Amino acid sequence: MEAISRQKFLRYLGLGSAGLLLPQLALSRGISAEKPTPKTGSSLRVAHLTDIHIEAGKEAEHGFAAALEAVNSLPEPPDFILNGGDAIMNSALNLSREKVKSQWELFHQILRNHNSLPVNHCLGNHDLYGWTSPDLAHTKGKNWAMEEYQLSSSYYALEKGKWKFIVLDSIHGRNSVPGYYACLDEAQLGWLEAELKATPPDQFICIVSHIPILAVCTLFDGKNQDKEHWRIPNNTLHADARELTALFYKFPQIKACLSGHIHLIDHVHYLSIDYFCNGAVSGSWWKGNYHEFPPSFSVMNFSDTGQVTREIICYNWQASN
Repeated sequence: MEAISRQKFLRYLGLGSAGLLLPQLALSRGISAEKPTPKTGSSLRVAHLTDIHIEAGKEAEHGFAAALEAVNSLPEPPDFILNGGDAIMNSALNLSREKVKSQWELFHQILRNHNSLPVNHCLGNHDLYGWTSPDLAHTKGKNWAMEEYQLSSSYYALEKGKWKFIVLDSIHGRNSVPGYYACLDEAQLGWLEAELKATPPDQFICIVSHIPILAVCTLFDGKNQDKEHWRIPNNTLHADARELTALFYKFPQIKACLSGHIHLIDHVHYLSIDYFCNGAVSGSWWKGNYHEFPPSFSVMNFSDTGQVTREIICYNWQASN
């Protein structure tokens, strides 16, 4: 396991506070790994595991178990695990309900056998049965996923010490393929505004979404560039990012936003908020690195003084023959 120092890597590249963190490149260039410098105030530690994509097979089964064991054996154990969504693979258009059910059963089985920490969940698109098909509501798929995660709502808030975590539902249906894009509907947006207004000024906030609200790495996920333009699909970045960042600016208690979905890692600092896109436990869907990024998870440190730091853990995911 290796914890990558973002600060040291950015000093090496000469980048500012909004840059890309490339762990494999950093290691190959001989940059030593270290934990972030301790900050004043006690810290809440949260292991952010996203895009697990469990399916039957030795690589996925061993990899997820190894990631959980790595989390549970950390010298400073996290207070809880935050599953960022896409727990199961559920990728084929013709995948039967029985096979999707078996993936959920495998997810729960490995979680029971290799983890002793509390877990909170965020919905991802792969968690929804039929997510690739055109559907404005995806009601049945969301209800099934919520049952698996034991959620009464697809979005919610939880409080841990000085911090409030607001977990959003990024998956908004549409009548085209793929059958979703990233956006908050009117009801969820109203709930979010009310939740932000109800938060005391001395309580800090972390926003959690499966799909990034703001990220740089979306530029490099797919063929998004021609000779004249960059194009970022609205199923890789929130379509309402402009509205959400404007809303967040009104609430200085918001210190960080966490996401996954892209399977790449970056850190954007915008309007005093740190946006962390935290890669994928499965890397390239259990086929190794996705571009420069290996299978990994992140441990987020939330200080009582409002500071947020990240440790990237590249664990031993490969199954032995």
